[in-house]
Amino acid sequence: MSTSSKKYAFLLAGPIAAILIWLLFDLSPGNKACTYMAGIAIWMSVWWFTEAVPLAVTALLPMIFLPALGIAESKLVAQQYTDSIIFLFLGGFMLAFAIEKWDLHRRIAVKILSVVGTKPTSILLGVMLSAYLISNWISNTATCMMLFSAVLALILETEKYIASQKDRDKFAAALLLGLAFAATIGGLATPVGTPPNMYFFKAYKEAFPQNTDLNFLKWAMIGFPLSICFLFLTFFVLSKYYFSKHLKIELSPDFFKESYRSIGKFGYEEKWVFGIFISCILLWFTRADIDFGSFKYKGWNHLFMMPKYIDDAFVAVCAALLLFIIPSKKHKGQALLEWDDAKKIRYDIILMFGSGFALAYGFEVSGLSVWLAESLKVLQGVHVLFIILGVCCVVTVISEFASNIASIQLAIPVMIALQRNINIDPLVLMIPATFAASLGFILPVATANNTIVFGTKRIDIKDMFKVGLILDVAGIIIITLFCYFFLG
Repeated sequence: MSTSSKKYAFLLAGPIAAILIWLLFDLSPGNKACTYMAGIAIWMSVWWFTEAVPLAVTALLPMIFLPALGIAESKLVAQQYTDSIIFLFLGGFMLAFAIEKWDLHRRIAVKILSVVGTKPTSILLGVMLSAYLISNWISNTATCMMLFSAVLALILETEKYIASQKDRDKFAAALLLGLAFAATIGGLATPVGTPPNMYFFKAYKEAFPQNTDLNFLKWAMIGFPLSICFLFLTFFVLSKYYFSKHLKIELSPDFFKESYRSIGKFGYEEKWVFGIFISCILLWFTRADIDFGSFKYKGWNHLFMMPKYIDDAFVAVCAALLLFIIPSKKHKGQALLEWDDAKKIRYDIILMFGSGFALAYGFEVSGLSVWLAESLKVLQGVHVLFIILGVCCVVTVISEFASNIASIQLAIPVMIALQRNINIDPLVLMIPATFAASLGFILPVATANNTIVFGTKRIDIKDMFKVGLILDVAGIIIITLFCYFFLG
């Protein structure tokens, strides 16, 4: 079959799969929207996996079919494409452009390389450990945005010393996926690492006010060993999949230490950009309350009239604004960042971000997420190990298409109802569901981290699918076993 014939076959496969679902299934009798939404999700998945059309074009499907099939009105679907995380993305990328413009990214990258060495596996592990440790305490997306420029600079700094183009491409893909996946995994370790964890804590205390058996320490006793185990498994999978035995960076061990010395002192613009960058990190770390059990840290968002209105996007946009205001000494009459610098923003990636939120919204309003979650009720009377496994499988499937916070918001009420029916400790159901809501390694739109790194065009979607599938399955197994032995 010729390339053009394959393209047309894949182009037709998406709508045909959707039409077959619409004609042959009735997932929720009396609610056709549920089946319609399933068809749209399958259609988008087929086009994403096969790249029958550009990924940003596939991202437009919810805007067409959610209103056309009576699932949601156009105005409400359009609002999903402007979620606040889009502004975290915009602000974060403007900060990244300033870091790149004043060559700060190279300084950071060379410093990291001077510490971790020149072995590809050491570089990958260095990137993953950095992302993991930071995302224990701040949002996964903020972590990914924070390290994105440095990782791109790492790739550019080292790939010129890799002989084969194929190995260069694989090295780049491994580091970018390592960044995204490690940031996601780091969020599992602490109650504040990712929004699903915080939502779970709130929902558990409201549903079971008499229970006082859950605090920061108890979560961390499960979250840290589980996430560290998963992190090193992910490192192993990425290094085995992407790094051949022959892959070498042909440099002396001290090359990057000498390179860092040759960069020289910080310039005026570098100091300002670095100062804003560090301030951004500190503000992300300290924004929200952290409950350590024995004491509670109060975030700076309480300085404002409505603390809950302040999120990570607020910090990123403030940083971007400063970059457009502070003058440059080197370029008289200009600021640290000019609008011409910001024109490099990838609007196709913004559309992909938006489509992920629109898809999640469609799952919610159509009832498809509820249908998926309620399928767990068949687990009544089953051994607790298989109940945990079933919970993890269903929530992971939801999280590939819906945002992680939407996934856990749907799963928790079902877990509470299921717990009452089968009379087991609610934590045995709710904690694995919360962990599973953060899985989602297959699709570019499954998490914001995936979308950010996929936007570099350095990752093949088929490779992401294969690696992501292995990690989703591994994540389900690890979460099931840890929760069974720690909580069961």
